Amino acid sequence: MRSEPLDAETLEACVAAAVAAPSFFNTQPWRFRLDPEDVAFEVRAEPDRSLRHADPVGRALHLSVGASVFNLRVAVSHFGWAPVVRLLPHPAEPGLLATVRLTGSTGRHNGDHRGDLYGAIWRRHSSRFPFSDRPVPPQARAELAESAHREGASLTFLAAPEAARLLRVTAEAEHRNRLDADRGTESRRWVHRDLDDPHDTGLPQAVLGPQDAREGIPMRDFTAARHPERLSAQDFETAPLIALLKTVHDRRTDWLRAGEALEHVLLVATALGLRASLLHQPMEWPDLRRSLSPDPDHTGHAQMLIRLGYGPEGPATPRRTPHAVLDADTSRR
Repeated sequence: MRSEPLDAETLEACVAAAVAAPSFFNTQPWRFRLDPEDVAFEVRAEPDRSLRHADPVGRALHLSVGASVFNLRVAVSHFGWAPVVRLLPHPAEPGLLATVRLTGSTGRHNGDHRGDLYGAIWRRHSSRFPFSDRPVPPQARAELAESAHREGASLTFLAAPEAARLLRVTAEAEHRNRLDADRGTESRRWVHRDLDDPHDTGLPQAVLGPQDAREGIPMRDFTAARHPERLSAQDFETAPLIALLKTVHDRRTDWLRAGEALEHVLLVATALGLRASLLHQPMEWPDLRRSLSPDPDHTGHAQMLIRLGYGPEGPATPRRTPHAVLDADTSRR
């Protein structure tokens, strides 16, 4: 049974795992503190890294932080503790989004997820490249859906007509984004073209990927200035596998749970040899987001569209170091 405090090496590994989570535009909008008395990680939002135009209510920020909480759970379990999570634990501290308390455990894995997900944390990258037409087996789809269900969300694999409809909605959202000057300026701020100038957040040009030459899959143009003559284009898969992640309610806790569910799905996909990219554009426009679930009171609230398949591994995006996101008093522990 684990009862000793975290040593510095384990603390750094757990925070590095949390920081490896995906975040909107790779903003990494989180901070961590270890409470030595309760042996609990406190996970806070970093509002300065929010996107005022694309994410005015902070829903995507909460998803990002939720994804980091799931990675933290996986790392804590890997090192022999059983994590106990509380979301929004103190109403008087709205910036404190979660606590992850470390309790005793008799083994290196507590059974609420696959045992190989810690290794998948370091291999998971978004892949914005064409996938093959190789079908994803039913058993893999079932395991991915179960991963979301374990976190209080649902993952639905869309039949071809519905997938086509939601891709059209995504294309409309992408069109709106390109016409919105404020969103375009905000988007370009997080894209780094100079490879000789290293960054620890944002998106290097190399990770953006090509556009779909057939325009069937509306991949995000992060530069928000689409010029077909300058953008590379390739033929993407003709029948993309699209999954819709939803929650029953649409509160801050649901956004955090959706982030945990999203990362659980992405890590299981990685362990299964699948690639994934996220189609978030329609989530950024309230009317288009509602149209993804026409009757949310009965069908749930859309949180993310996920494209899945077999294909090339996407390039890694930069990450801040654990010391950069740990509060100063705990980074010395």
